[in-house]
Amino acid sequence: MIDLKLENKRVVVIGGTNGIGLQIVYKFLQQGSEVHCISRNKKNEIESNLYKAFNNKIFFHYCDATHLESVNACCNEIIKSGSIDILISNVGDGRMPNNDINELDVWEKSWKINFDSGLNVAKTFIKHIKKGSILFISSIAGQEFINAPTDYSVAKSALISFAKILSHKLAPNIRVNVISPGNIFIKNGTWDQKTKKSPEFVDNLLKNHVPLNRFGKPEEVADLALYLSSIKADFITGSCITIDGGQTKSF
Repeated sequence: MIDLKLENKRVVVIGGTNGIGLQIVYKFLQQGSEVHCISRNKKNEIESNLYKAFNNKIFFHYCDATHLESVNACCNEIIKSGSIDILISNVGDGRMPNNDINELDVWEKSWKINFDSGLNVAKTFIKHIKKGSILFISSIAGQEFINAPTDYSVAKSALISFAKILSHKLAPNIRVNVISPGNIFIKNGTWDQKTKKSPEFVDNLLKNHVPLNRFGKPEEVADLALYLSSIKADFITGSCITIDGGQTKSF
């Protein structure tokens, strides 16, 4: 295992109890980091299993990142024991109707989940990072047209722009980067459901639009998150790293 010098680093992961977020939490714990996992989900089997394996390194907090007051309360709880080193915002939901422009209430809901969550988290935690890293999980839908819901795509694009601007304003002490995943297969997730419902459609999609002809894995995104948050990426800031099996076409 490469020594990324993440042992005892205080890490906050928002959206860390499922899929990509859960793998990010697990990878940091393997490195010996102290991980604060924030989620809207109540205690479940995942928490119990992680407690058993990493009981002195893992802490769970309930928080709704779309509400600033909730994020503030959660942050105050975490910083009682000191500042943090690494902040990862992994909140998003693209399951909106794919109309040209959705109704305003749907648009506002999507914006809160896919942009305001990152804004609230950054606004709250930045002052408690003396020197470290912030990482946002966006989507290739925010980079180019892939026929995803309009509100989701615009929000994820704004998140990438937000991170780029912050990377300049927070330098040199805080690095800010983005990961834009493509189609990631998560058990019981969107692509799992689509594969069961329309296997031929999914097979054609992968063959015709993804050069590597497969879905990505949550742990592959987590490995990238680990690297970008580590000292090995100390000269990387303001970057948006795509991990999509070659699906995007723009330079």
